[in-house]
Amino acid sequence: MHISHFTELKVYQKSCDLAAQIFAISKRWPAEERYSLTDQIRRASRSVGANISESWGKRRYEAHFVSKLTDADGENHEVEHWLLTAQRDGYLTEAEFETLLEQKREVGRMLGSMIQNPASFLLH
Repeated sequence: MHISHFTELKVYQKSCDLAAQIFAISKRWPAEERYSLTDQIRRASRSVGANISESWGKRRYEAHFVSKLTDADGENHEVEHWLLTAQRDGYLTEAEFETLLEQKREVGRMLGSMIQNPASFLLH
């Protein structure tokens, strides 16, 4: 299948789904978390997709493409930190935590595969 736009990438779609779920769940978190945990996890989760979209624009250059995917992967790891924090502080149920963590890990596996095998995504 030929992908002509980053929005067609499954990893982009899954990262956006995860960000949307985090946004919805974090709406119920305490107001005192608004400028710390809530903003941080929302920013990190949204940044994954943003970095994937930036990587798509850098496909002429393998190193730039991989660099932006690596940024996306780093943001995805930051999401895990904030999920662990939210769970520790009692803002997520165990089921929510496990579901979000698995989605985060799936995005990470997909990004890892792209980072390890970028050739099929590059412009030639």
